[in-house]
Amino acid sequence: MKTLKNGAVTGDLVLSKEIIEHQYTYMFFKRIFDIILSLIGLIVIAIPGLVISLFIYACDRGPVFYTQERVGKDGKRFKIYKFRSMYVNADTLLEKLKEKNEVTGPMFKMKNDPRVTSVGRFLRKTSLDELPQLLNVLRGDMSLVGPRPPLPSEVEEYSEYDKQRLWVVPGCTGLWQATERNNVGFAEMVELDLKYIQNRSLFLDVKIIFLTFLVIIHPNGAY
Repeated sequence: MKTLKNGAVTGDLVLSKEIIEHQYTYMFFKRIFDIILSLIGLIVIAIPGLVISLFIYACDRGPVFYTQERVGKDGKRFKIYKFRSMYVNADTLLEKLKEKNEVTGPMFKMKNDPRVTSVGRFLRKTSLDELPQLLNVLRGDMSLVGPRPPLPSEVEEYSEYDKQRLWVVPGCTGLWQATERNNVGFAEMVELDLKYIQNRSLFLDVKIIFLTFLVIIHPNGAY
């Protein structure tokens, strides 16, 4: 571990942005891979998505989809799409719950979050709430595999070390989501993301997607 001048503790994975930005062949085929699989995925989830939508609406008669501003590659902001898993006023209640945060660092996680609906708990446990993000992949805001896209408020608390995870396009799933998920804190999540960026390849992407399917079938620490 390293300590920066501002006192922030960081890990040891210092990446080269120049090398990352010059992985042209990988990024070209990754984009083609994203477009093809996201199109196939949107077709496959059409009917299941309709069923999920009916359950969400029946729960509290609220909107089916939820959009939220997130931070992507190089700090570019975009709207992320998800199936709504929380009550409509969830964002306004967050400030009251921050003291109950169960992870360290600039990220909020609470196992028994009272803002989550009964249907939402199942969707989160199985990661089905994230299926609409295939639209973000098709638009190019996200990739199928990459670091979790953070909230602007989270990025405001990032150290320069943490900001390395913003050097690539964020993903629907990643090494963190497919392995440790909520079993680790923010610092460990950053290390997993940087490890992915350092070693990323189409083979690793396929492996992470496969592990994500296993998580959907046998949920890990998602909540």
